[in-house]
Amino acid sequence: MRILVLGGTHFLGRHVVTAGLERGHEVATFTRGVSGAPPDGVRALHGDRDDPAALPAALGGWTPELVVDTSCQTRAAAENAAAALADVAGYAFVSSLNAYRTWPPGPIGEERDEPTWDTPDDEYGPNKAHAERVLGAALGDRFLTARAGLIVGPFDPLYRLGWWLDRVAAGGRVVVPASIDQPIALVDARDLAGWLVEAAERGLAGPVNATGPAGMTTLGGLLDTCREVTGSDAEWVPVPDADLLAAGVQEWVHLPLWLAPGTARTAWQVDTTRARELGLPSRPVRDSVADTWAWMQTHARPEPPAGRELPGLPPDLEARLLAGR
Repeated sequence: MRILVLGGTHFLGRHVVTAGLERGHEVATFTRGVSGAPPDGVRALHGDRDDPAALPAALGGWTPELVVDTSCQTRAAAENAAAALADVAGYAFVSSLNAYRTWPPGPIGEERDEPTWDTPDDEYGPNKAHAERVLGAALGDRFLTARAGLIVGPFDPLYRLGWWLDRVAAGGRVVVPASIDQPIALVDARDLAGWLVEAAERGLAGPVNATGPAGMTTLGGLLDTCREVTGSDAEWVPVPDADLLAAGVQEWVHLPLWLAPGTARTAWQVDTTRARELGLPSRPVRDSVADTWAWMQTHARPEPPAGRELPGLPPDLEARLLAGR
């Protein structure tokens, strides 16, 4: 079939392109053309999603049958896609758990029982929820929204798992939160990508919490896996969460994937029953970590997006936290 990937040259999108090609589809990408080119054999379309004329002009006479939307960040982008692509046979949209107005801290139960944002605020979560409503109204029972959680794997530009792998590989005494046993759940980008393509093929519909099952691992288990995969001699130095916060350590930013205990207790309690019923796979955490580390051996560390820094604990702050411990 003819499949259009909105996005397709970054992280999840490039895995969607690979999955589409492997399943024998004719694949096109629609991007701004600033983050690289798709693989050979893929039709590369360019334009700004916020421009209502851009997508119809780029498509020309090429008509997609399926869409996987990995790049919708604004309300205009959703509205323009709804106008141009309302007739496709299947549309799989990558939303976020942030579309829920109760997350974080959660917990999140069955998808249809959980309220999503319905405000005009120009913020990530409300924008995703708006996109779901606009696209859902245009496509009806041909629209699936995958409310993704933490996505990991090769080509990840956000450097969350990547920072931990680099820091653990460097060895020595490593600051970790005392609440290292807090639960965590993740989904490998390759698992999510293949499932999104299949979901579009099957015409699956409705909301799905598209992440790994609750209780699949802990932050400590993930870091132990990083140590095993990198062959490091790293020694964990647990620091009480209150001390981390008092020292100015920022949740999720300075220690990626760490949440203060009050949030962590419920943030990872996400009902993924429907995802499992619809076949979203969940490969072993070690495979995701090992494959990410292998990819990092041959690729440069990502450049931070404009206006933001890559995550990670500044060395001087880590040194102060280690002093006397």
